[in-house]
Amino acid sequence: MKHRLRPPEQADLLRPRLLDIIDRRHELVRLAGLINWAWFERAWAGFFPAHEGRPAAHPHLVAGLLYLQHAYRLSDEAVLARWVENPYFQHFTGETFFQHRAPIHPSSLSRWRGRIGEEGVEWLLTGTIEAGRAAGAVSERSLAEIAVDTTVVRVL
Repeated sequence: MKHRLRPPEQADLLRPRLLDIIDRRHELVRLAGLINWAWFERAWAGFFPAHEGRPAAHPHLVAGLLYLQHAYRLSDEAVLARWVENPYFQHFTGETFFQHRAPIHPSSLSRWRGRIGEEGVEWLLTGTIEAGRAAGAVSERSLAEIAVDTTVVRVL
């Protein structure tokens, strides 16, 4: 089933907003501001039937987790464990307030990867490259040749 829309977050007197406690100059905060998250919501919406089954996890959350997983070379379990302890990971994936529990089960990430397939992963790569272009970190010349690490890592 398609994901539920996130309601606007209300101010909470007992919980500070993540943006009030994190360094806005941190690389993940800056990158989060450059990525067009609404594009993922539109692009990945077609992978889920509108009214069947349990609502899917939010595409912003999943795209962010998949990016963090690959950027930091983490397993499904490890990226969610780090997410629980790291306010920068939480902000990057669209949270407003610090959360104390993982937002999804690790198996959800493998199901998402199966649903989005190679096309969805290519969209994720395109989205991050476009964010790099917007930041001036990626030049046209640097895109002429791309190196991809396809090393298989055995997880014990």
